[in-house]
Amino acid sequence: MEKSSHNVELTSSEIANLWTQYMNDSSSICILTHSIEQAKDEEVKDILIFARSLAETHIEKISEFFHHEHFPIPKGFTIEEDVNINAPALFTDTFMLVYMHVMTLLGLTGYAGAVATSSRLDQIKYFTQCNMETMELYERIAKVMLKKGIYSKPPRINTPKQVDYVEHDRYLTGWFGKKRALSVVEISGISFNMVKIIVKVALEIGFGQVAQREDVQKYFQRGKALCEKQFGRLSSVLTKAELASPASWVSEVTSSTTPPYSDKLMLNHIVILVAAAIGYYGAGMSVSQRRDLAYEYTRLMTEVGFMQKMALSS
Repeated sequence: MEKSSHNVELTSSEIANLWTQYMNDSSSICILTHSIEQAKDEEVKDILIFARSLAETHIEKISEFFHHEHFPIPKGFTIEEDVNINAPALFTDTFMLVYMHVMTLLGLTGYAGAVATSSRLDQIKYFTQCNMETMELYERIAKVMLKKGIYSKPPRINTPKQVDYVEHDRYLTGWFGKKRALSVVEISGISFNMVKIIVKVALEIGFGQVAQREDVQKYFQRGKALCEKQFGRLSSVLTKAELASPASWVSEVTSSTTPPYSDKLMLNHIVILVAAAIGYYGAGMSVSQRRDLAYEYTRLMTEVGFMQKMALSS
């Protein structure tokens, strides 16, 4: 009996996964290449080199997938068009390590989503491999950050003595009356979002210093102001609960005004972070059972959504 065979085409989700990773990794190669040239700390430099090698491998593999499917290769970012390799460092090595920590977290989330939305076995295998590689990168980054004492850990709480149960809808209160203590899930969501916000603030300060177009420069400045306001609101929630906020990294932006990257690359990078922020705010809201926190996350998403709209019109 003859065996039946057929060519399984990529689904729209699988194409979206590959296209998104191609664009993100082409951007990462540009940023990492300049950072490697300027890095002074050998441990940080090794991490940047390893991260770039992963991104370059991904670009090659995705190109193979698209060639096989007769699908056009995306027009990504290039070192020739989007990087001034001789420009001074825009950020310190310390910030680049913190930046890589956050970007690796975003990558892990993205790869997990890609696996979950893939049906072809080669796509599942590929993105599973990407996830494993990124987990190795994350471990390397965390190890160096802990060694250098710059890992911003989430707040700690006292160990409870017993298991408690929710017995009344006062558990949901937030606007009026006595507010209950934050749950560890809520603390985790707030802290995680604040870490990403403060990295974006530093990026927008640096990008705002070197952007060539005035409208792009103003966009970065408005984004910085919004992020600082949002960071402050979330920080006040932790402060009222007598919990510490993540460290700020704005002092790790150098005074350079020479653009290492094109406006196009910098704007695209911030837009990616804006889109990710909306998703992470939504995730934070979904696990927050105090009404005031759910309302705050709704405000945050609305404000960030407006910034995304502004970016698309820039």
